[in-house]
Amino acid sequence: MKTITYIILILAYSCLSASAQQRAPYLISPDVQPDNSITFRFLAPNAKVVLLDAQFLDKKEPLTKDASGAWSITVPNIKPDIYPYCFVVDGNSVADPNNTYLFANERFKFSLVDVVGNEPLIHSLQNVPHGKISYRLYKSGTLGTTRQLLVYTPPGFAAGGKKKYPVLYLIHGGSDTEETWFKVGRVNLIADNLIAQHKMVPMLIVMPYANVGFRKDVFPKEVVNDVIPFIQDNYPAYTDSRNRAIAGFSVGGGQTLDIGFTNPDKFSYVCAYAPYTATDEFKGIFTNWNPDAAQINKQLKLFTLSIGKSDFLYESVKQNIVMFKEKNIKLDTLIVSGGHTWMNCKLYLANTLPRLFK
Repeated sequence: MKTITYIILILAYSCLSASAQQRAPYLISPDVQPDNSITFRFLAPNAKVVLLDAQFLDKKEPLTKDASGAWSITVPNIKPDIYPYCFVVDGNSVADPNNTYLFANERFKFSLVDVVGNEPLIHSLQNVPHGKISYRLYKSGTLGTTRQLLVYTPPGFAAGGKKKYPVLYLIHGGSDTEETWFKVGRVNLIADNLIAQHKMVPMLIVMPYANVGFRKDVFPKEVVNDVIPFIQDNYPAYTDSRNRAIAGFSVGGGQTLDIGFTNPDKFSYVCAYAPYTATDEFKGIFTNWNPDAAQINKQLKLFTLSIGKSDFLYESVKQNIVMFKEKNIKLDTLIVSGGHTWMNCKLYLANTLPRLFK
């Protein structure tokens, strides 16, 4: 009996030893250091080439492979911010499997890395009162289905209280989702910090899901007919246009212009961030457009267009600016460095929020 037990123990030990030898090495990635350098690691023993594709790089950079099959690269002196990145493995882009912080998007799968730095940024988690992000389901009569949106409620919000709030409707980019302004743009932390600094009016921020497939002309109708009524029925929101704003990025920026200017009685604040306007919807609205400029300027308390000089939409947005000015529509512009990125989105939003509902 003792012999059998001994043999079983030897076999079990052998299996454990073999398992340990076959176990993949534990990798930390991304590994952010106090000097703002980052080491990225990726296990791919059979890969021939692994590249790092990141928005803090001018071009893709190669990783170096070690004897265990782990690839790595260290990038120094990265400016504090939140950056999307991925690995390109033998030509295929993949997210970092060691990083649970993912970019909310339906087309590409990037990971995110947060370089905090020594001083807190406007989107950083700070020791201030915090609002809440709620996931809500609503019935879309326009689309004949149930849809999801996100709602930011500010610190001190009481659903059954007497205090009413103005509302910002905030639209994501083309292949993003209703979560992208929250998970990538950190709208909740930006709002928390600005409210704590007494720079922003406490407000509700509503993030609808704007992707409706090929029926792109439907979303503006859904915002007006379904999303706004849902918020007004379920939250203590003001219902007049003076307390309602709309903003959006990229395709959402173009939708912001479409919705804002076809519903002039609904919004007094229209803010488009790097808007993509090469759509049939935009052309149908603004080609041969003859607006009542005096009435629009009276209705709009703020109209802004924001763009980065390296953005691939820079030239088209400049044309949009010229068009609105030729129509005598008053607008403010924010032109910064950088491209079509969510780093700039956070900047645009942080510039807009203090100017709403004042």
